[in-house]
Amino acid sequence: MRALVQRVSRASVSVDGEVVGRIGPGLVVLLGVGTGDGAEQVERLAAKVRALRIFDDAGGRMNEPLGERRVLCVSQFTLYGDVRRGNRPSYVGAAAPDVAEPLYERFCELLDAERGRFGARMSVDLTNDGPVTLLLES
Repeated sequence: MRALVQRVSRASVSVDGEVVGRIGPGLVVLLGVGTGDGAEQVERLAAKVRALRIFDDAGGRMNEPLGERRVLCVSQFTLYGDVRRGNRPSYVGAAAPDVAEPLYERFCELLDAERGRFGARMSVDLTNDGPVTLLLES
């Protein structure tokens, strides 16, 4: 499981021009599910996202976890794009949709996340706060 985590001051995701998820300050998580991922990886990665100390404390240091801030999660199988050979990405490392979707939904539930629409062509609008962007892998 791979996640690109961005600290944002606001974010939204739209499908066909309709906003389907929106948050204020918090995190945008682009989540890719790989072959072999299961419930254990979902639980571990969701706990890691919740515990990341990447928000400013009263002294201005990145020392606070997510807390009451919100999460917007967008499915992103392209995080498994392999371009080590050639110029066209290979996605053989990405889980099949029928495996990935329930794991994506469970991840969102664990973080009480706003979400995109699995498998849809989505437009993500966000304003980075920092910017702070991290790549996590389980």
